Amino acid sequence: MSKHMRLRDYPSFLRTTDPNDKMFAYVLHEMEHCKDANAIIYNTFDELEQPALDALRAGFTPAAYTVGPLSLLAEQLAPAGGPLDALGSSLWKEDAACLEWLDGRKARSVVYVNYGSITVMTNQQLLEFAWGLAGSGYAFLWVIRSDLVAGDAAVLPPEFAEATRGRGMQASWCPQEDVLRHEAVGVFLTHSGWNSTLEGLSGGVPMLTWPFFSEQLTNSLYKCMEWGVAMEVGGDVRRDVVEGRIREAMAGEKGREMRERAAEWKEAAARATRPGGSSFDNIDRLINDVLLKSN
Repeated sequence: MSKHMRLRDYPSFLRTTDPNDKMFAYVLHEMEHCKDANAIIYNTFDELEQPALDALRAGFTPAAYTVGPLSLLAEQLAPAGGPLDALGSSLWKEDAACLEWLDGRKARSVVYVNYGSITVMTNQQLLEFAWGLAGSGYAFLWVIRSDLVAGDAAVLPPEFAEATRGRGMQASWCPQEDVLRHEAVGVFLTHSGWNSTLEGLSGGVPMLTWPFFSEQLTNSLYKCMEWGVAMEVGGDVRRDVVEGRIREAMAGEKGREMRERAAEWKEAAARATRPGGSSFDNIDRLINDVLLKSN
């Protein structure tokens, strides 16, 4: 566990004071069953979370197999265009037009904004993010789901469109892994869900974090304090803070440091999933030690 952990950085379901909280009860139930499992598979890689994995294997279950990042491992195990390419985890229909838009942008010039599949916000928070983006002066690709604003439609004012004319694109969803690997993307503004966290690390993209709930809070803390690839936006969302964080991440000294660390984690993730890497070898171990023996 990180020495920087504060109470607010723990997953929200662990901070509950309600003994009947369904999420807490579910996690507790699953943890009890994990002790009896032949294998527990983690979408991570050893170098990223070695202290936590060592503690799990020593005090909880030795049958822990790290096989991530899964997207990179799948590329090693199956050819492009093969059946694994058709297996996606997206809950929304992807619009590939954003990739063509990125093709027309300079390297590391675009802010990519996506708050995940289920995170919601208030209309005021949406406006603060919008005017922060506008004030930064940078081009942006913003994924705005139809249900992004809780209890209302996600609608931006016409003044925002006028202020950002020619430098912004909005999409209902996009192929995120491809976007994060595109050279035009300079920073990723994210809710810090685990899939987005791994995809950002795999793409070597520095991040700005706005965690909403659950493990996103812990992921954000680790990205900022342990892995050195991110900065927090802040829960109250103020446009001047959003603007300042974007400017620093894109062109400041802290942003330069984050890019360097992100590039190191990108290589570490690739190394883990190549032949001879920890995640690649763990797939063989999982098959031989568990799956084949269970038949």
